Amino acid sequence: MDKNKKQIIELFNTNVKGKKPDTSSSNPKHHGKGGHWLEEQMGIIPNGDNAPDILGYEMKNQTTSKTSFGDWQADEYIYIHGRGKNPKRNNTNINYNITRDNFLEIFGKPNMNKNGRYSWSGQPCPKYGNYNDFGQKLIIDSDNNIIALYSFSEDKRSNKFTIIPQNMQIDNLVIAKWNVLSLQKKLENKFNQKGWFKCTMDNNGFYNSIHFGLPMTYDTWINLVKQGIVIFDSGMYQGNARPYAMWRAVNSFWDSLIVESY
Repeated sequence: MDKNKKQIIELFNTNVKGKKPDTSSSNPKHHGKGGHWLEEQMGIIPNGDNAPDILGYEMKNQTTSKTSFGDWQADEYIYIHGRGKNPKRNNTNINYNITRDNFLEIFGKPNMNKNGRYSWSGQPCPKYGNYNDFGQKLIIDSDNNIIALYSFSEDKRSNKFTIIPQNMQIDNLVIAKWNVLSLQKKLENKFNQKGWFKCTMDNNGFYNSIHFGLPMTYDTWINLVKQGIVIFDSGMYQGNARPYAMWRAVNSFWDSLIVESY
């Protein structure tokens, strides 16, 4: 066993195992408070670095159904985005002058429980393979870039003629693109160093075990997207600048990758 893995197991056994997360001092509306508790116990300082969480390993916490690879927004969107003097826009769609709110209203769906707030999540969120009822899907090109396409002819919404601007009433419109070089860097910087581990709990919410998986390359990951195992799980919505562009797989898949448990 390498010394880094041994140190992680010792940290888990000393600071986490047998304990239930104490989140009493956290914001009750913050869904990631349990993960932050775990990070603190493992000595991980939260940061935005594109690097493994600890000693070359990426850490994952127990979740109810799906576990995330990362929150990786597209490199290009059809709307203007980004900060500073050089906001980004989808390079192939420079003629469409829309804002992020416009994008959500055109390609997203209103939530009547949130005062009609639009989001690009749930039904409108494109998946790899077939078009959804909002005329959207993900494709992977020959260079392994991931592209979100919109096709007017595949849009099943009865009011699409009033929703979609006339100059966008076309097929194969690129609305977002994840470039292979940036995706590969994000994935492999996190998961292709030493590998990853996941801390899990018993039925009463007490941590009881730690599991390790092997490193993962981008070629492996992109094939999982093609198989529908890794899915794009967008949570973008009006009023919040975060993209919430999660890439996830169900926990049973992550379980199948485990090679060591302690």
